Amino acid sequence: MKSINLSGSLRENVGKSDSNLLRAEGKIPCVLYGNAASQSHFWAHAYDLKAVLFTPETFKITLDLDGTKHTCVVKDAQYHPLNGAMLHVDFMLLDPAKPVKLNLPLEFVGTSPGVRAGGKFASRMRSITVKGLPNQLPASVKVDISKVELGGVVRVKDIVAEGFTLVAAPNNPVAAVTIPRAMKGAVAEASK
Repeated sequence: MKSINLSGSLRENVGKSDSNLLRAEGKIPCVLYGNAASQSHFWAHAYDLKAVLFTPETFKITLDLDGTKHTCVVKDAQYHPLNGAMLHVDFMLLDPAKPVKLNLPLEFVGTSPGVRAGGKFASRMRSITVKGLPNQLPASVKVDISKVELGGVVRVKDIVAEGFTLVAAPNNPVAAVTIPRAMKGAVAEASK
């Protein structure tokens, strides 16, 4: 998993009016959830959060809160329904000894023989939920499509997972090579 540094400042006042004042200054209210006994309310600059949120990648974040460093990941982000502005971000503290569930992006590797034959590649999923120890999670989950023929499908059970487990249902389709309409007509005429 890729790493990034982020800094924030603890908040004294927590509430709707204080959150709105922070947003007006270009700061986003955030919460760091850790163990069940503690949670930290803080703010971070919206500009710094864009590098973490507006990307398909998942980052391991080293969060500096007034001199105290925490290792965490983004758990959830809330956006305004009309203008898409960031409203709130939740972070989850990482414990190296506890498994964590995360969405990781899919990376398709190889060249499909079905695509070389004229088929069209269609990905059905962009990311997948995995569970594993934070230090063993990769930056992305690699999906080999080098054996997918025309009309073939890659399913979750076909993905090789090393050091983590896939949470999705095994029969869910991940990607497919579809037969274009022009080729379907040619195949139908050839079979007559």
